[in-house]
Amino acid sequence: MGGGVVVVAGLVETIKEVSVLPECNNLYKRMYGNLVRRIKLLSPLFEELKDNCSDGDDESLNFDDDQLQAFESLRVALDSAKTLFQSVNHGSKLYHALQRNDIVDKFQQITQKIEAALSEISYDKLEISEEVQEQIELVHAQFKRAKARTEYADLQLDSDMAVVQNEKDPDPSVLKRLTEELHLRTINDLKKESSEIHELIITSNGEPEDLFDTMTSLLRKLKDCVLTENPEADTSEGEKVSIKHRSPVIPDDFRCPISLELMKDPVIVSTGQTYERSCIQKWLDAGHKTCPKTQQTLVHTALTPNYVLKSLIALWCESNGVELPKKQGGCRTKKSGGSLSDCDRNAIKVLLDKLANGDTEQQRAAAGELRLLAKRNADNRVCIAEAGAIPLLVDLLSSPDPRTQEHAVTALLNLSINESNKGTIVNAGAIPDIVDVLKSGSMEARENAAATLFSLSVLDENKVAIGAAGAIPALIKLLCEGTPRGKKDAATAIFNLSIYQGNKSRAVKAGIVAPLMRFLKDAGGGMVDEALAILAILASHHEGRIAIVQAEPIPILIEVIRTGSPRNRENAAAVLWSLCVLDLLQLKLAKELGAEEALRELSENGTDRAKRKAGSILELLHRMVERDDDLQNS
Repeated sequence: MGGGVVVVAGLVETIKEVSVLPECNNLYKRMYGNLVRRIKLLSPLFEELKDNCSDGDDESLNFDDDQLQAFESLRVALDSAKTLFQSVNHGSKLYHALQRNDIVDKFQQITQKIEAALSEISYDKLEISEEVQEQIELVHAQFKRAKARTEYADLQLDSDMAVVQNEKDPDPSVLKRLTEELHLRTINDLKKESSEIHELIITSNGEPEDLFDTMTSLLRKLKDCVLTENPEADTSEGEKVSIKHRSPVIPDDFRCPISLELMKDPVIVSTGQTYERSCIQKWLDAGHKTCPKTQQTLVHTALTPNYVLKSLIALWCESNGVELPKKQGGCRTKKSGGSLSDCDRNAIKVLLDKLANGDTEQQRAAAGELRLLAKRNADNRVCIAEAGAIPLLVDLLSSPDPRTQEHAVTALLNLSINESNKGTIVNAGAIPDIVDVLKSGSMEARENAAATLFSLSVLDENKVAIGAAGAIPALIKLLCEGTPRGKKDAATAIFNLSIYQGNKSRAVKAGIVAPLMRFLKDAGGGMVDEALAILAILASHHEGRIAIVQAEPIPILIEVIRTGSPRNRENAAAVLWSLCVLDLLQLKLAKELGAEEALRELSENGTDRAKRKAGSILELLHRMVERDDDLQNS
């Protein structure tokens, strides 16, 4: 079959698949509907071209290379559209809302790609009827108009999302409006959303973690609103009438699939199903390797707490006058050592066995689970370390699998939050391996390695070891190349390490001053605070002072003293003082550039430290003027 026939047949099939997609009933209903409608209107063109083909021969199409390329570009764009439609029609509504800007951009980009492909098609060279040509030209005009405008702003939704994310107790009216906007009106909606979130966490190995934390927090607030508005939202009318006279019906999703009882400690297995902890643990202890509900083989046997569902069950119990279930003795949390329950200890032992003896996939999954558990709370961090996970995670820092390496370094980062774990991590020989990840890992691994080094460097004795291991040049490289978050992690680590005098010299020799000056001059880059803080600490060092002077910083320092934030004005004054106190040329330059007026204002209105630094520089200027006057009068 010729190339023209193949590409036309592919376009016909793709348009048919788009045409039968279900309607969208969420935030993207309008965008989804408009794009689907326009794509469906392309169908007559390709149906007619397909009909023109006879006996599998595409000569009748008379396609040249440019036409074939245009049709192929269109097919790729339509495939992208189909994938986008499927993704926004399913899954977590909160995830879609939080990713709204990215998703809107994807709709717009696909619209632009389709329009660009249509622009490359020479309709007059195609053997199509006038009627079809007129219709396609009209559709093309619609795509042109659509690509030229951004029509999908929803300022109310954006505002409501920001309020609910950032305020501890948002206005109930805002919460109510958001439940309507996101179609999360009932407890069943919330249970489904909870399942979607946890499915997303499992399929993505819990990353990005900050996003899932935000989603869980939002869900809790929306859940409170729904239950406050209508605590019996999911009971039938008959149940509502008689609910005071009998026990409320337990929602099916609140029952353990094994015992059919109300769950008190729900946990998720690797297939995404939720069970009562004690029940699924008995199942696993009996030697079963499958999910009781789906019969799928379990990839691993770790149990992840379903905190959102547990919170929903607690609120349902409270709203319906049901006593909150208490954990059974077999799964009671031990207070001694502040560690996890016996069941969680068993799960961690299973994970450690996977780290030590599993294949690559098992190690990756186990490291990912430990990463999430270590992030969850302080007790987990203690228990994981006590179980002996740290040396195994350190070994995985040199794993050839990038994802495993990312999980290992991030798990160590989360474990290092516990002060006693810092020493265990260092004693396990982690620092050189973390530095290697910082040098050659994926961007995410490098950024989390930088954050781990910062965490470990809180202990003064580790500052020396981290600097000696070659971390500082790698941190400076990340400072130049990383994402905004990565740059901040690198800057924070460099600042902390530079408290040790020997590391100041390492940072200067590695070229730290040049990128700091770039950040300082780029007010919109978001790194001015970090740049000034590091410069202030380097300026107290002889080599640092020389390197800073060579970068000619006086004009920008004076500008910051005039217009910066209180903290930045303070650090700029500290740098200026360090440069001027031993260098008369820098002092004279500062005077020539009008530093006195800015310093006087700072000496009156700055922070206490800023006032002292400003006063000291003004005193230096005053003495210099007096000396000059004495010389002139002598």
